[in-house]
Amino acid sequence: MDTQTQPRLSAAESALIDAYNASFGDLPGNGAVASARDRLLDDLKTKGLPTRRIEAWHYTDLKTLLRAVPTETSTAVIDARTPFVSGSPVLAALQGKVDAKASVEGVVVSAFADMLREGTAAPGLSVIDGDDAIGRINGSFVRDGYVLEVPAGAELETPIEIQAIHGGGQVHTRFPVSFGADSTATVIERHAATGDGAAFVSSVSDISLDEGADVTWVIVQQQGAEDTHLGQIRIRVGADAKLKLFVINAGGKLVRQELRIDVAGENAELTLRGVNLLGGDTHTDVTLVLGHNVPNTTSTEVFRNVVFDRARGVFQGMIKVALDAQKTDAKMSCNTLLLSDDADFAAKPELEIFADDVVCGHGATVADIDDNHLYYLMARGIPENKARAMLVNAFVAEIVEELENEPLVEALEGIISVWLEKHA
Repeated sequence: MDTQTQPRLSAAESALIDAYNASFGDLPGNGAVASARDRLLDDLKTKGLPTRRIEAWHYTDLKTLLRAVPTETSTAVIDARTPFVSGSPVLAALQGKVDAKASVEGVVVSAFADMLREGTAAPGLSVIDGDDAIGRINGSFVRDGYVLEVPAGAELETPIEIQAIHGGGQVHTRFPVSFGADSTATVIERHAATGDGAAFVSSVSDISLDEGADVTWVIVQQQGAEDTHLGQIRIRVGADAKLKLFVINAGGKLVRQELRIDVAGENAELTLRGVNLLGGDTHTDVTLVLGHNVPNTTSTEVFRNVVFDRARGVFQGMIKVALDAQKTDAKMSCNTLLLSDDADFAAKPELEIFADDVVCGHGATVADIDDNHLYYLMARGIPENKARAMLVNAFVAEIVEELENEPLVEALEGIISVWLEKHA
């Protein structure tokens, strides 16, 4: 007789299972999709939410931190926001539902719900590994999203903005996007809340760059003060392709942002920059797993973190260099301003190298504002609070300016300035 017992479910785990059982008949998808969802939900029942005993989740014990899950979707009327960059076409996913008639000139746009109904989405409703809680949750509940195909050779001069806006409740979206050979494009993936209702949000973006594609992808996360945001971006960078990825976290109560990147083609280049603005009693975890799997590839990763109040931040960065990935050049750094005695930030950069002809390095720093710099500004008549805000702004603005797109840089600097006015 099998004496093995199921793990005791937390309130959040029970709420997720109840929500799935209540909504299963309404979730879009054919038999193959339904089977994939069932498998993922069974895994959730068996394994539960990850705890600190799982290395990848050591600093974010989701089973403990996720204390409640909204069971119903908000019925509030939500409107799309003004474009982040003036003139950008907006693809709005409001409360997790997309506009089936939305279009962008020169791009093939369709609804992920159609892929679910047709069953073509079933193979993608899978986890990356056994610890992929975000893939498990999103695959179980996802209802919609946008599917974008940028044709080979396309040159999109204006950024495309994907807006995932909600008013509370549960929202689960997915955004598969492919960039054809030698295409050029900028995409802004924007997550935001309207109203005060707590939300439980999961989002997965599947991105592929074909040979020679040149792409800038910006993630702007501004969830509400009581929201949980579980985000994951899965990226494959092909030969001779260039990806500039920028991530800014400036909201949310409990945030886990996973970056799963496969540098899969020779002469591919990845530039990753991130800013985490943490205040109040928030918990934000950015976890990067970057694989260099072929020869002659380069990557640089720089994260800047600003931590106030009782906030807690985490950066886990793993660079894996495969045996055949000779001539890899990969560098990663994580720099943190810790501006409160009650705040906390954990940095865990790692290298796993199997090739012998590589140039790789990583580093992490944690510091307060330099007293000499602060004195210099105050001696010139600048009040202390403003002087501190100026120094913090300079700390993060340095990497924002690397985007070299003036309207985009100005928009991001606006987010940073507003956030600092509130917290600094």
